Amino acid sequence: MKLGFVGTGALSSAIVTGLKSLPGETTPVVISPRNEEIAAELAARYPDVRIAADNQAVLDQCDTVMLAVRPQIAHEVLRELRFRKDHHVVSLIATISREEIAGLVALAAQVGKALPMLMIARLQGATIICPPDPIVAVFFGRLGGVIEVEDQNEFDALSVVTATYASYFRYLDTIDDWVRGQGVADEKSRAYITSIYKALANAPDTAPDEDFMHLSQNYATRGGINEQMLRELTERGTFEAVTDSLRRVHRRITGQ
Repeated sequence: MKLGFVGTGALSSAIVTGLKSLPGETTPVVISPRNEEIAAELAARYPDVRIAADNQAVLDQCDTVMLAVRPQIAHEVLRELRFRKDHHVVSLIATISREEIAGLVALAAQVGKALPMLMIARLQGATIICPPDPIVAVFFGRLGGVIEVEDQNEFDALSVVTATYASYFRYLDTIDDWVRGQGVADEKSRAYITSIYKALANAPDTAPDEDFMHLSQNYATRGGINEQMLRELTERGTFEAVTDSLRRVHRRITGQ
């Protein structure tokens, strides 16, 4: 595999960082010069990562191409490029369908979608791919795990999950801000919140037969403070608001 990236932002950087952290990994990587700072940093850190003169040069030097440009400029960027029949194209652009990408990369015989998360840099977090693809599955499987999806509707629904990351950290920031407002030192607040939520993230693995609602009920001891907060947030319509936002993101992704 000769791997290239059209678009060199945070996600491309995370994938390359995760890949190059694997023992003995020598896959040659060619990155576009769009983000000069990130491109230069990756090329300086890894001897087998090179910066191409432009996006077309990435295609000319690679057989596997990951598209990581912003959706707002994707059409403009991709229309200018000449793809070959032997190109294996993987789109990382969440809000543009595989069919639309396939139309923009005409001649490329193999086109799929993948949605990794930034923590792939540390080999964490499964990547969803559609359609199933043994080469792409092996690639992302080494970088934190992979979930292959045959149905586009399933892929679109799972893609919505990726829209919740920023809100998750805002939730933690709200808790952290309140705790620090009570006079707790910044480092103690951050350390405790980080530790607790890392532990909570492992809870589903300890009870694989229970759904998330059962886990919620397990922590909501009757008359306890977890029950109080859950009840108050429910009464304020917090979770209905989340559901509404998920619906709107889904409509954006599917174009409906």
